[in-house]
Amino acid sequence: MKITRVETFLVAPRWLFLRVETDEGVVGWGEPDLEGHAEIVQTAVHALAEHLVGTNPLLIEDHWQVLTKGGFYRGGPVFSSAVAGIDQALWDIAGKVRGTPVHELMGGPVRDRIRVYAWIGGDEPAQATEQALARIDEGFTALKMNLTGRLAAIATQSELLHVVARVQAVREAIGAERDLAVDFHGRASVPMARRLLAELEQLNLLFVEEPVPPEHTRCLPRLVASTSIPLACGERLYSRWDFEPVLDAGIAVVQPDVSHAGGISEVRRIGAQAELHGALTAPHCPLGPVALAASMQLDLATPNFLIQEQSFGMHYGGTGLVDYLVDASALQQADGYVPRLTRPGLGIEIDELAVRNAAETGHKWRTPLWRHSDGSLADW
Repeated sequence: MKITRVETFLVAPRWLFLRVETDEGVVGWGEPDLEGHAEIVQTAVHALAEHLVGTNPLLIEDHWQVLTKGGFYRGGPVFSSAVAGIDQALWDIAGKVRGTPVHELMGGPVRDRIRVYAWIGGDEPAQATEQALARIDEGFTALKMNLTGRLAAIATQSELLHVVARVQAVREAIGAERDLAVDFHGRASVPMARRLLAELEQLNLLFVEEPVPPEHTRCLPRLVASTSIPLACGERLYSRWDFEPVLDAGIAVVQPDVSHAGGISEVRRIGAQAELHGALTAPHCPLGPVALAASMQLDLATPNFLIQEQSFGMHYGGTGLVDYLVDASALQQADGYVPRLTRPGLGIEIDELAVRNAAETGHKWRTPLWRHSDGSLADW
């Protein structure tokens, strides 16, 4: 079996899909995305594809080594995301060739279903509460919310009280039997993160995500020591080497993204690395159906898995998570869980015609640009 063609498709709302075709008619799909920079990753994919065409797609680890280490320059979000999508597609092919889901190729499932959480927004406590109750009505047993929008380096007392009131309102609305996580989104300065964690201490949060941006990893030991809230991070880390210092810092939950951090092959290793440190995995995935299916294959085979992010109901506009699937049932949750994926490969069937039609329009999604009241740049 040989790879004959590699294609990419920019599709709404902000995704990049990858199709790897073989001379035996087996096709694998991947999602090499980097939100806001999809066109750059697309170019990187086609550059890396020069190595792939004409080779055996089942040599997954050898391809991963060549693509990540065969050039003089290594790492970074663009290269890692390009490799991630390719890696997903090769695992998809391997599962289809052998007639089994990918997690069976990784030793088989260690669980029968995958717990997922839903995202909620709302700028005011009442709005956030309304959204939370709607998601609970849909069957979710765990929610995640952004802590705040743009945030001053040292917020005023009024800002601080408002932020805490939103989280408090949601916690009270959903009750103690359901889980709530809060995403700082890297928007807090180190001193502000410490103050916010102290204020949220009594709300029994599942975790606080990305309390500070990744360039402040060296400050994580102080934050871990300052709170009993489990701290999580990893959506902007791209390899097991990036995760080493945050695990040494005592992070409780790692959040590698299967579309950013080198694909299934590398995220699997990051999960094992986290297990050595007593940490859990909660893969980052506010992306499309291919990335979610790839994440769930890992979840099924990862002993220290906690919960899975997914983008059902996120504020993407008119395009939904399952619009590019022939059968949406494989990824649908009931009572907060998605059943074990049993179809070969990644476990989903892509609607190729829908993808090709959407790619004719494409997208140019960009990260929003925020500024503080004084005109200086604010973290989004």
